[in-house]
Amino acid sequence: MDFLAFDIGNKFSSPVGKGDFGFAALVSIILSNAIALAGIILLILLVLGGIGYISGAGQNNPQRAAQGKAAITAAIIGFVIIFASYWIIEAVEVLTGLDILDSGL
Repeated sequence: MDFLAFDIGNKFSSPVGKGDFGFAALVSIILSNAIALAGIILLILLVLGGIGYISGAGQNNPQRAAQGKAAITAAIIGFVIIFASYWIIEAVEVLTGLDILDSGL
């Protein structure tokens, strides 16, 4: 089965499996992108919740307005959790001297 193996790291100039790139760098990349993705999801939830809140209030539909308000509340709570987790990671970086969110790529 070795004839089926192909090293895509060399083909696509990927740093995976080369030199100092290991599990820690992979976790750093995933964490950095997860924080950015969480920000995008936050924006989408705020916009959709705001639209639901405004349209529910405009149609005199208190249930739909409550759903929009709940979506906005959940988005803000999620933002606080993501913001706090980012600063906890930053504090761990300062205290330990590790580069968690900086993979060096």
